Amino acid sequence: MPPVRFKLRGPCSTIRPLPSPLPPRNSTVRLSTPTRTTPRAQLRRYHTQILRMDVRDLSDGGAASGDDLKLVNRLNESRSPYVRGHMNNPVAWQMWGPEAIELAKKSNRLIFISIGYAACHWCHVMERESFENAEVAELLNSSFIPIKIDREERPDVDRIYMNYVQATTGSGGWPLNVFITPGLEPIFGGTYWPGPGSTMAMGDHIGFVGILQKIRDVWKTQQQRCLDSAKEITQQLREFAEDGSISRKDGAESDGLDLELLDEAYEHFAAKYDEHFPGFPRGAPKFPTPTNLAFLLRLEQFPDAVKDVIGKVEVETAKDMVLANLRAMNNGGIHDQIGHGFARYSVTRDWSLPHFEKMLYDQAQLLPVYLDAHLLTKEPEFLSAVHDIATYLTTPPMQSENGGFYSAEDADSLYRPADQEKREGAFYVWTLKEFQTVLGDRDADILARYYNVKDEGNVSPEHDAHDELINQNVLAVSRTTAELAKEFALSEEELQRILTEGRAKLLDHRNKERPRPALDDKIVVSWNGLAIGALARTSSALSSSDPEKSDIYLHAAENAASFIKKELYDSTAHTLKRVYREGPGDVPGFADDYAYLICGLIDLYEATFNDTYLQWADDLQKTQLRLFWDIEHLGFFSTPEKQADLILRLKDGMDNAEPGTNGVSAQNLDRLGALLEDEKYVKCARETALAFEVEIMQHPFLFPGMMDTIVIGKLGNRHSVITGEGEKVDEWLKSYRSRPKSLGTISRISKDLGGWLKGRNHLVKYMEAEKEGVMVCEAGACRDVLEMGMESLGAALPGMSER
Repeated sequence: MPPVRFKLRGPCSTIRPLPSPLPPRNSTVRLSTPTRTTPRAQLRRYHTQILRMDVRDLSDGGAASGDDLKLVNRLNESRSPYVRGHMNNPVAWQMWGPEAIELAKKSNRLIFISIGYAACHWCHVMERESFENAEVAELLNSSFIPIKIDREERPDVDRIYMNYVQATTGSGGWPLNVFITPGLEPIFGGTYWPGPGSTMAMGDHIGFVGILQKIRDVWKTQQQRCLDSAKEITQQLREFAEDGSISRKDGAESDGLDLELLDEAYEHFAAKYDEHFPGFPRGAPKFPTPTNLAFLLRLEQFPDAVKDVIGKVEVETAKDMVLANLRAMNNGGIHDQIGHGFARYSVTRDWSLPHFEKMLYDQAQLLPVYLDAHLLTKEPEFLSAVHDIATYLTTPPMQSENGGFYSAEDADSLYRPADQEKREGAFYVWTLKEFQTVLGDRDADILARYYNVKDEGNVSPEHDAHDELINQNVLAVSRTTAELAKEFALSEEELQRILTEGRAKLLDHRNKERPRPALDDKIVVSWNGLAIGALARTSSALSSSDPEKSDIYLHAAENAASFIKKELYDSTAHTLKRVYREGPGDVPGFADDYAYLICGLIDLYEATFNDTYLQWADDLQKTQLRLFWDIEHLGFFSTPEKQADLILRLKDGMDNAEPGTNGVSAQNLDRLGALLEDEKYVKCARETALAFEVEIMQHPFLFPGMMDTIVIGKLGNRHSVITGEGEKVDEWLKSYRSRPKSLGTISRISKDLGGWLKGRNHLVKYMEAEKEGVMVCEAGACRDVLEMGMESLGAALPGMSER
């Protein structure tokens, strides 16, 4: 039977397909270095053969479930908004865990896992079409153990089966639906499947009911073949998912990671850049992918040795690509033009039509990229975007009263309070008639021209799968204020006033008349770590130019850190819980929770010089090494050892919608190694990158988060220590904070600061805390650049070194 294909706008948050591996480059990889083999074709063959099995003629006598098991929906036991949202489905959903797995073993039923998240539009579509349908519920309840999982609570489970679906279908996304054996081995999976009566079914392609019936019958009549196939699939999946574990296999030695890899990564992005609609890739959909943008923007801040390898023209081109990309996003429909924040990604090539969900991790990653763009250019547009994102993070609904940051706002909502059905983007889209009602004819005409609002709507029917956006307009800036002022014979000042007042009226109307999208009010440690770091950096950079906003952002970051420490941190064991909602969750922190929070705490320390944050980061780093470090092959696993509900222990290396855990961890280790003069941390940073040596050398563009540690491994790192008080050190600190992010770390000791650091760092220990100075420490030695004159002081700033 052919694979099931549908022309959709989703599924939600589609993941970048994994690349086919390239042969190693002879110039950098010895023949003895093991290369990754990806058995994708074989995995696809196992995947499709399930639906091809003939249940009439090839029965092997496998036992049918034929049991008296009566399942009851148990999702009211969950705290997850996504999971609890399915507790009234007729499907008798179970909770993922030992009890449900044991139930599958005793009843000899396949497990059907459905993984999604609260803000996912296509998850809602599949719920309406299938999980609220009596026929689907009967099939699932009588023949399977159906389990609903929040991918944000259990990213470990999600990654394993997402790897499987990506390997067997070539792409992935949510909802993620997989049939697995009682031994947790996958036999068939995919993303969205049309339910009964769906308008999305095409031709003779099988829908969800047909898939359920086929899988049920195959398991009933050919169980042993299914089990054999599942074992083969799992073995192939282990080989497919060996990232971070093959570089050191069989005692292979390292060839080292060279600066030329940065050039290769740059060349890849330059080749994929869309000059007409700035961004990546040239087609659709378009994703922000902030880690890629941050890497390209940082090339100009790296030491001259890096720029010599890449080329000065290329470095300038990289910067220009990112700035154009950021402008296009800021003006596009992906940006909430009258409110705050950015949507997940753009369905269209021109950034005009988003998937409307807003995720915390997107805001937290875009904020520092827009900040660096502003610090590089001083352009008001980028500063406006900085305040826009920071305001979204630090006000309701995203910031909770207790200080933590919530996870997401939904894509779907009611258009009016009296409506019965939600639809995608209802909170954000407008008709021309609404513009005229709210703004009056003249101002409506001006704002309609500015935001490309049309009487017939501006969403193409091919992107409106369920006819939810007929005559609707997504707001996107379509012309400059200078062009518009000329068109309406107005001064730019008058036009700006009309636009500002018009936006305020539209926002007020939206807030009063439209129900806000549902809020996923989970507080996830990893994403909060990203937000803490972003706000701390923003506060630090704006501390001189806008002290009032700087204080607001810093206060929010500190409150979030305080909340996590109080509610989700065990100060005795130095361990984390992952999620808070109505109390701490049961799931322990994963490697990314530690990595992102450590990163945020280092940023918070550098913004405040409060030793407490640095000490906490140090404690968490020790725990991350203890729980997740791969002693044999190096790098960090995503999960601790011996988890009974997982068939694989994966390593997260590539950067995607979220930064790769190992890349962030390597950066943390380098920063802490410099701040604390800790050679163990520095060594682990080098080894974390080397764990992915083969993969990085094959596809450096998939690992932009690793590039900092590659540069540091070749050129070293710098730790600047401010000592004492005075105008000169204050001026130096102001200059330091006004520059975009680069390599290097900073600390401060004085009569009231740095007591813990002096005890932890043997070089800082002997510095004079009351003497005004800037001590620059590299390669185990320090010098006071303040005593060498202001020229040397300037050279000690990031991006100014000659190494």
